[in-house]
Amino acid sequence: MKNFIQEFKAFALKGNVFDLAIAIIIGSAFGKIIASFVADVFMPVISLLMGNNNITELKIVLKEAVGETPELAIRYGLFIQTFIDFILIALVIFAMIKMINKMKKKEEAKPAVPTNEEILLTEIRDLLKK
Repeated sequence: MKNFIQEFKAFALKGNVFDLAIAIIIGSAFGKIIASFVADVFMPVISLLMGNNNITELKIVLKEAVGETPELAIRYGLFIQTFIDFILIALVIFAMIKMINKMKKKEEAKPAVPTNEEILLTEIRDLLKK
């Protein structure tokens, strides 16, 4: 778990262009799915557990509505939902980057198959040594 947190921290703070491009593509592709999951599945369960009808409607009213002037409120329920969206998207992106990096390491670990040219050069080198 500690290694996972360190890798996520390094990803979030450092990153490179390739990681950023993948994050943008995956983030935009999964953004709506994650938002729907949070809004339509996760938040109703949380609202039920908290005994509230809709957690996204939680707010602190700073000034009541007067006539046509709308109320002034801090809508922290919507903030909670948006924050959960962000965390889930970041975790999905991190998992994808981690899988890609693991695949890259496997490719790098494969020994290179020598070409015919390399084999001939090795034979010539060996003959010259004799």
